[in-house]
Amino acid sequence: MTVPTGGAARGRGGEAGYLAGMNTEVLHVLDRGAQSDELSRAGAILRGGGLVAFPTETVYGIAVSAELPESVDRLYDIKGRPRTKPMTMMVADSGPVLARCPDLPPRARVLMKRFWPGPLTLVLPNAEGRMTGFRLPAHPLARGLVREAGVPLYVPSANRSGLPPATTAEEVLRQFPNALDLVIDGGPADGGVASTVVQVVDDELTVLREGAIPEARP
Repeated sequence: MTVPTGGAARGRGGEAGYLAGMNTEVLHVLDRGAQSDELSRAGAILRGGGLVAFPTETVYGIAVSAELPESVDRLYDIKGRPRTKPMTMMVADSGPVLARCPDLPPRARVLMKRFWPGPLTLVLPNAEGRMTGFRLPAHPLARGLVREAGVPLYVPSANRSGLPPATTAEEVLRQFPNALDLVIDGGPADGGVASTVVQVVDDELTVLREGAIPEARP
């Protein structure tokens, strides 16, 4: 089933922009190995400022271009998320992390090698000293979406503040009726538990959120 969205304004590169209040388009992905059309559509929506929900190996997430402040604000608003709570950046490989965090602590490198791709979010000091969260998912659709978008993506979990993260496309639509531009229905998320969040500063490790990886393992 596909419910088309409309366009408004212009996004990065002059692509059509997207606004809240429109019907949500749903794309059903039955074959995880044949996703080129779905990912191309999703990438265009993200570059145009839209919000795209999709499955990861843990729970569903909502992606937004980190380069479009108005779209980021829209995602904060529909989630009811405090602006003081930064969003995680999803990456398709470790390159963006190394570029943004040139002084990567050795212990962070060990965790990246051991748990990436996988359900671990690393919070690290970037070149300006600001703490930034990064996640490299194991789900091929999620990594493909990051590559197809071609822009940095913030990807928080698909839930309103205070509610459990959605693990199916149906749950996403129930929590965000007509608030998203696209939902990629890839079936239930395999894990059902959000990623573990670990902060690493000067090789000091702090577990900020318990999740899919037990605290004892890092």
